[in-house]
Amino acid sequence: MIPVRCFTCGKVIGSVWDEYKRRVDGDGEDAGRVLDDLGVDRYCCRRMLLTHVELVDVLSPYQ
Repeated sequence: MIPVRCFTCGKVIGSVWDEYKRRVDGDGEDAGRVLDDLGVDRYCCRRMLLTHVELVDVLSPYQ
């Protein structure tokens, strides 16, 4: 689950996650350019999106 807000600055970043993931994974676009297009300019916010790991898929077999 992606955090709704950046831990450092508090900017809302949860709303761009679906578009970011679709464009990077599905279309194969460059992650940096996608973040620029989506308006994620701060280093802290970019860090939140680039280093996010989907743990739901990893932990779901252990219900």
